[in-house]
Amino acid sequence: MNWVAPLIAVLGALAVAASVRWFWRRRLLAGCAGLSTGLALLIVGLVLSGAALQVYGYQRLTAEREVARLRFDELAPQRYTVLLWSPGSSQAERYELRGDEWQLDARMLKWHGWAQLVGLNSYYRLERLGGRYRDVQRELSAARSVHALSTPRRLDPGQLLQEHAGRLPWVDAIYGSAAYLPMVDGGEFVVHVSQTGLVARPANESARRAVGAWGQNLGAAPGWN
Repeated sequence: MNWVAPLIAVLGALAVAASVRWFWRRRLLAGCAGLSTGLALLIVGLVLSGAALQVYGYQRLTAEREVARLRFDELAPQRYTVLLWSPGSSQAERYELRGDEWQLDARMLKWHGWAQLVGLNSYYRLERLGGRYRDVQRELSAARSVHALSTPRRLDPGQLLQEHAGRLPWVDAIYGSAAYLPMVDGGEFVVHVSQTGLVARPANESARRAVGAWGQNLGAAPGWN
């Protein structure tokens, strides 16, 4: 439990304080016993606190928050409508994408490890949703589709942090992050953000089958390591 390590450390500190009083009263045996017990409890409490902090830190670094859900319906070959839900929104936004794959882009602000440990989450802003073609030549010549997901604001905390990041010691990096997966009729996907960027996963069987086939094709492609 989270309170065990602090409790042990407090008991150790109390025992050490009591031993000081016993030494002051020249009760050497009681003082030595209290001091040794108190120091032992303090050491155990500090070790357990350090272990708990490491576990908490790992949980902080690996924690994920949902940022979007997407559902695709095919209109024609390489042409889809997508419904995008964001946490806290009352209804989905509808877009049309062209291509074989969808891509969600975000701007990320990452804190240094110690800032993450005290509870600061990575700052993110979803910026674009677009379609992409698997074939590079098609990407160069075919119709493209991209939609803005954010609008400029007069007071943007993320922009302020970006402009002054060099002066803020707790800012680690500001960078772009993207996640992309294949589009498929009836496919549903969920996107999370972690301390390291966006992570996209299939959310239903249609999407899982599409991602499985897509992954097999990548595995057979030259240069895939």
